[in-house]
Amino acid sequence: MESEKKGVLIVISGPSGSGKTSVSREVCRRLGERAYFSVSTTTRPKRKGERDRIDYFFVSKEEFRRGIENGEFLEWAEVHGNYYGTGKIQIEKQLEEGKIIFLDIDVQGHRNLKKLFPREVTSVFVTTPSREVLIERLRQRGESEEVIAQRVRNAEEELKAVGEYEFLIINDQFEESVRRLLEIVDISLLKVERLEIPHFLKEWKGEV
Repeated sequence: MESEKKGVLIVISGPSGSGKTSVSREVCRRLGERAYFSVSTTTRPKRKGERDRIDYFFVSKEEFRRGIENGEFLEWAEVHGNYYGTGKIQIEKQLEEGKIIFLDIDVQGHRNLKKLFPREVTSVFVTTPSREVLIERLRQRGESEEVIAQRVRNAEEELKAVGEYEFLIINDQFEESVRRLLEIVDISLLKVERLEIPHFLKEWKGEV
């Protein structure tokens, strides 16, 4: 990816049930045409209420493996027997258009994207105030106790990676979390490493 791309990647990670998707989608909605919410591809079964091409691109494992072979993913991972990945073409197009791109991906995906886009990525970890709050939210979603126990174990592992992220949002109050993420977006747009330094210096000296 060429360095002159003007878009930014806002990577959002956190436990299932933390509210990270709801917060990032709301911020994306408020930013309007400036923003783009990246829709991941997955082989897991569609959950009740989910919509294809809006919540995820739902594909078979055979289709996903072909995509891997054809280099169609910027990053991908196998989690609990299912594949998850971020499509390359959609992200490159939105970066070229200068969009603020939100990616709801896991810790492994964040590590991969940080290697590919060290300048463009701003990383945010979203979690609940406590283990008990996470369990309650998962119960409100109608998850079984077996699934809840697995998700809590996953959350404990994911939380070990908090130090790899630039920002942490404790999602206690939804509106406050939205406000904080909007502030983080503003900060990401002001990062010095986004500047094309040689061009900036020429402008400063009046050479262009």
